[in-house]
Amino acid sequence: MRIPLAITTSARPKEWLVAQARAAARQWRVPFIARQPKESIALWFETHAEALLIFGHDGVTLWDREGHHGFHGGMAHLRRLRVAAGEPDTFVRVAELRAGDAVLDCTLGLAQDALVASLAVGPGGRVVGVEKSLALCALVSEGLKTYELGPDSCRVEVVHADALEYLRTLPARSFDVVCFDPMFARPQKSQPGFDVLRRFASHDPLAPEALEEGRRVARRWVVVKGARYSDDLRKLGLTPEPGSRYTEVAWGRARPLEP
Repeated sequence: MRIPLAITTSARPKEWLVAQARAAARQWRVPFIARQPKESIALWFETHAEALLIFGHDGVTLWDREGHHGFHGGMAHLRRLRVAAGEPDTFVRVAELRAGDAVLDCTLGLAQDALVASLAVGPGGRVVGVEKSLALCALVSEGLKTYELGPDSCRVEVVHADALEYLRTLPARSFDVVCFDPMFARPQKSQPGFDVLRRFASHDPLAPEALEEGRRVARRWVVVKGARYSDDLRKLGLTPEPGSRYTEVAWGRARPLEP
């Protein structure tokens, strides 16, 4: 019987890399499988695991039988460069992010918005990302350990949990901004790696209960990303914010609950 996730290394790993992979396996409570020289992992997806987190000398990569994705900044890197140069970012604008803010990203995914938020709130701020998928959570958490954020950003704290359950554990008004980016029902043109995200991420729509918990936890805004072609935002009682007519993304936001 195959397990959902296991951890291994690239072929012929150094001792420090094996130690790093074993430590991650203990942290995420998944098996570590030792890699033999010249051994292909192709058959492992038939006999060992549905997915593998592979530690290599060039970083950490999530593999399944359909493909792979190594952790990197992706479009978030370009967005961070623009924010640093004073250019507008829609997420930062809609959330009204400012230095020192505490941000809770309830759908961390590949950490694209969380990485932008970490720069927008600065080293005195806080960004927490919640991810339901163990495979994505482990990939991002391990990848962030070596990702160079720089002195102008805070680190991104990664939590493996269901967002609604996690929100229910938090005190009221404990974050300035709470954000949701549910998986779109219809795939869009996207950056490399999004296919991996779609295979592993939760496809559940944002529940009204989660939105209300977000409003309880937020001090300023709850921000929700949606698709222009859908009425998902309106079903939640949200009015899409004005934006570019050339994007397929729509943003809505809700005010916090009254204390």
